[in-house]
Amino acid sequence: MEKKASQTKSRLLRFGVAIVRICIKLKRTAIGRHVGSQLLRAGTSVGANYEEACGAASRTDFIYKLTIVYKEIRESIYWLELIRHSGLLEENEIEDVLNEAKQIRAIIGKSVKTAKGKSQSI
Repeated sequence: MEKKASQTKSRLLRFGVAIVRICIKLKRTAIGRHVGSQLLRAGTSVGANYEEACGAASRTDFIYKLTIVYKEIRESIYWLELIRHSGLLEENEIEDVLNEAKQIRAIIGKSVKTAKGKSQSI
């Protein structure tokens, strides 16, 4: 289990770095700063909140913190989609990160569901 958590932590760190790099590419207009700020906050909090979940004091705390991770990755996807659809960056500049975000969403969603199922059977 620890190996899987370690792999997820590494993956989320790489995702956070990719988010930072996307935000650097955004133009320094009012719109670019606003969208970049929102994406930066949500996208970098995914890994930070996962770290918090791994150090949770209880199963209930773990589920709560993992749910926050799920919400933040969903928000990150929203901002990435907004960047893509509004043309703030070219699609090829965010395509890989958007795909990674969707994969992370699926993994974290499954983890939340599994953790909730285990807590209900305790």
